[in-house]
Amino acid sequence: MEKLVFRDLESESEINAVLEKVENFSGVRLPFTYAANSRIVGVFLQDQLAASYILVTKPSFRSIAFVPDAIKKSNPFFGKDEYDFMEVNGLWIGPALRTPSQQVRVWFQLIKDIFYSKKQYVLLMRDLRTRSMERFLNMANPVEVYTGPPFLSADSSTHERIQVSYTTRWKIVLNSHKYLLELRNRHKRAVEFGRRRENSTAIKHTSVELAGS
Repeated sequence: MEKLVFRDLESESEINAVLEKVENFSGVRLPFTYAANSRIVGVFLQDQLAASYILVTKPSFRSIAFVPDAIKKSNPFFGKDEYDFMEVNGLWIGPALRTPSQQVRVWFQLIKDIFYSKKQYVLLMRDLRTRSMERFLNMANPVEVYTGPPFLSADSSTHERIQVSYTTRWKIVLNSHKYLLELRNRHKRAVEFGRRRENSTAIKHTSVELAGS
C-alpha cells in the first residue's frame, strides 16, 4: 500500500495550493488570512497533495460570522466561551485516494486531530447542495443552529445556502465507527456501479455484433 504522509502546511505557496483545491472542490475561495491563521493539514501521496483539511482553534470563526445576528442573540449556544470552540473547514479528498483504506486514514487522522485539540465544541458548516457531506456530518449527531443564506457582505465568497451546526469532540470520537462503515458502503456502491457499467457496455457490444452479422 502506498504510504500517506500528513504534514502541517505553513508556506504561502502551500496555503494557496490548498485554497485552490478547496475552491475547485466546493466552488468557494476561502480567505488567505483565515487559512494562514489556522492549522492546515495536507495529505500527500507520492509527494503530491491528495487531500487536506483546516482546523480553526481560536476566534474568529467563519461559520459563526455567517449566522444572522438575531439567531446568535436568541440561541444560548452563542453565549458560550468561543475559546471552547473549534471549526473544521476546507475538507476535500481528491481522486488520487481511490481506496477506502486511504480515505479512512484521512478521516481518522482528522478525528484524532479534533480530539487532541481539546476543544469542547466542534463547529460544522456545509453547502446544502452537498448531500455526501450531509451523511458524514450527521454521523456526529450535530445540533443545527442555522439553515439559510449566509449573513455576510456582498463581496464575500461562500455558498448560496448553508447549514451551521455543532457537535462535541466526544460525539465525533464515539461515532467514528460509522465513518468507517459509510466509506465501506461507498466502496461497495462504486464497485457495483462499475459492474453495471461493464455489463451494459458488454450488452451494447453484443447487440452491435449481432446486428452486423
